This record gives sequence, structure tokens and C-alpha cells, in this order.
Amino acid sequence: MKLQYYPETDSLYVELKAGPGAETHEVSEGLNVDFDAAGNVLGFDIDHASKRLDLSALETESLPVRSTKVG
Repeated sequence: MKLQYYPETDSLYVELKAGPGAETHEVSEGLNVDFDAAGNVLGFDIDHASKRLDLSALETESLPVRSTKVG
């Protein structure tokens, strides 16, 4: 899983699974979900993220994380 913030567009992309996207659906205003050719969710994009979310902290609970990367 990867989180990527784009300050120039104020959007946050949450990548759940790497792979080529085949379709994008807007499920609600400003929330787009990317799907692969098999219909699996690859990730989602949140527009105006800093206005909708608290981006100052990131918390995880009970995740079996093998590594972390900040940068």
C-alpha cells in the first residue's frame, strides 16, 4: 500500500495494489476509484484532500508491516 500526496492538485492517492489501470469510476464527488481489467480495486484518489482530511498524522493499527518508507 502506498500513499502519495500531490500538493499542486491537493489530491491524495491511496494505492492498494500496483498494476495497470483499466477503468476509473467517480463514486462520489471528488472520490475516484481505479480498477484493473479484472475489476479489482487498485486505488483511489481524493480531491481537495487537505480540506477533507487531517493530513498532519498517519496512524496504523494491527497491520503486519514488513517495512516503512518516508520520503
